Amino acid sequence: MDSAEDSLLDRIGPALSRLRRRTPASGRDLSRNLVLNVIADAPGELTVGGLAAEMGVAQPVASRTVAACIADGLVRRAASQADGRRTVLELTERGEAERNRFAAEQRRAFEAITAGWSPEDRAQFARLLVRYSADAGAWSRSQNGR
Repeated sequence: MDSAEDSLLDRIGPALSRLRRRTPASGRDLSRNLVLNVIADAPGELTVGGLAAEMGVAQPVASRTVAACIADGLVRRAASQADGRRTVLELTERGEAERNRFAAEQRRAFEAITAGWSPEDRAQFARLLVRYSADAGAWSRSQNGR
């Protein structure tokens, strides 16, 4: 690897941090959207503890965020189909609608930010970003023994 590539790779962390700060939403929207996406993307039933682990936060933090989502009518608690003693999280219709609204807002922002890019560059970046996100999730789960 040459020094130019090293320098570029060293700039990834700060760039990702800036992206998060510049997302067109309030902190509350970001937390809520994260919860909705984690629940929707879970391969099976998801508890508050599982949500906390996936979000990388302490369980009390996840519990407060879930409570706010329940109060807003976005999430509901339900009995586990596998073990009726466990409580799992599910999106409500309103939660699905909010998730879709936020995704559309993010797409509009992406299209505006990349308006000067070639269609090929825009599509390639989108593919690589989605791939990076999936691989980062798998890596994170392997680091946490999940």
